[in-house]
Amino acid sequence: MSSDGLSNGDHTGVVRRITCVGAGYVGGPTCAMIANKCPHIAVTVVDMNTAKIEEWNSDKLPIFEPGLEEIVKKCRGTNLFFSSDIPKSIREADLIFISVNTPTKMYGKGKGMAPDLKYVESVARSIAEHAGGPKIVVEKSTVPVKAAESILSILRDAQRTNNTLAFQVLSNPEFLAEGTAMKDLANPDRVLIGGEDSEEGKKAVAALVEVYSSWVPRERIITTNTWSSELSKLVANAFLAQRISSINSVSAICEATGADVSEVAHAVGFDSRIGNKFLNASVGFGGSCFQKDVLSLVYLCESLHLNKVAEYWHGVIEINNWQRRRFADQIIAELFNTVAGKKIAVFGFAFKKNTGDTRESSAIHVCKHLLEEEANIAIYDPKVEEKQMRMELGLTTSDDKVDKLVSVFSDPYEAAKDAHAIVVLTEWDEFKTYDYSRIYESMVHPAALFDGRLLFKRKEMESIGFRFFGIGTAPNHLTKVGFAAPS
Repeated sequence: MSSDGLSNGDHTGVVRRITCVGAGYVGGPTCAMIANKCPHIAVTVVDMNTAKIEEWNSDKLPIFEPGLEEIVKKCRGTNLFFSSDIPKSIREADLIFISVNTPTKMYGKGKGMAPDLKYVESVARSIAEHAGGPKIVVEKSTVPVKAAESILSILRDAQRTNNTLAFQVLSNPEFLAEGTAMKDLANPDRVLIGGEDSEEGKKAVAALVEVYSSWVPRERIITTNTWSSELSKLVANAFLAQRISSINSVSAICEATGADVSEVAHAVGFDSRIGNKFLNASVGFGGSCFQKDVLSLVYLCESLHLNKVAEYWHGVIEINNWQRRRFADQIIAELFNTVAGKKIAVFGFAFKKNTGDTRESSAIHVCKHLLEEEANIAIYDPKVEEKQMRMELGLTTSDDKVDKLVSVFSDPYEAAKDAHAIVVLTEWDEFKTYDYSRIYESMVHPAALFDGRLLFKRKEMESIGFRFFGIGTAPNHLTKVGFAAPS
């Protein structure tokens, strides 16, 4: 290998060429930021999905993330490249990120909980086949503890039959929040790198530390052993999911007692031991990480026979599912116990604002429950395409029912016209700017607004004429009385 990369199995060399296998939500933004901050490094993102690579090379990127397009267009063709030639890119790289999907297994042992590592294994075998020389291999995908051991086993088997090969496997989990990923990458709380406790392992860690040190203060770069790094990713997401489920459980108490969950969260968040992050009550968390990573942690605990610990973390998922069901049941109950044949306008289908990602979105689950009751669903989302909505709903509801009962609109006013209710399921900022007096006049009366993201003030919506129902806020008769015993 040339002098600008690694040579003779020595992992101390300066990294000049990075390849990322996987052009998704992690690989694309991460590599765009590295290319932007490290002009001396050539970064290539590869994927076997040629259509996705074509999108990365086009004017319309395959994912929406604020700030991403500007960086991609600035660096693309200079030191940022998107390719479907995986063998060539592996062969030329000094360092290879594995950034492929690790979905929850839906078959066999661990079904519904364990992560499916077939794509990670496939990449490891491709690296073993095409490496041609020493490589640092870095887990970016969220993987279970000891996954690096499996990857290393595959790579070192190839190494035994080819003495020109030398591999070190590092863990470098991402801690990105969709919608703020580029900010998170530009100014991370921490960068976590785990590696082997050996001389070669330390050299490989140092090489990756050098890459991040181009823009991340050294004190924010944490180095650990490989297993601690892998587990830290699962635990971080589990703790965040736990906080959301905790405040959502409190929202049910607030609705029953006349308390306001926003006021409770505000008061609790002032405690410096607790803090105010992730205390926004909602219809539930979604996205590609939280549920998958908590379930992966549950599966790990069960595999280690830590059943009480597994039950504890599984409760986080149970509360999340219960919150979605509870919200859907409230919609049905407040619409006079039937939504059959009624038009319900759904504002928001993405799992959170500032992203087009719908994976595990609470909107899917709420819509599913309403479709089971034969409601006519009219959906508006500023970033999610109709085909994506129909695909997601088709996974939980029959295609015939989706075709018959679901309409998708490009105008929120049209979506709400002649509707019996509006259901807010994503916290898009633009939803707060609409003319709700105009929307109310176009609806079937009495018109209801169900706020699953706490975007609106009860008094303002009720002054327009809406029957208002917000997560964690009690109906007026409870706020006046102050307390209502559970029925």
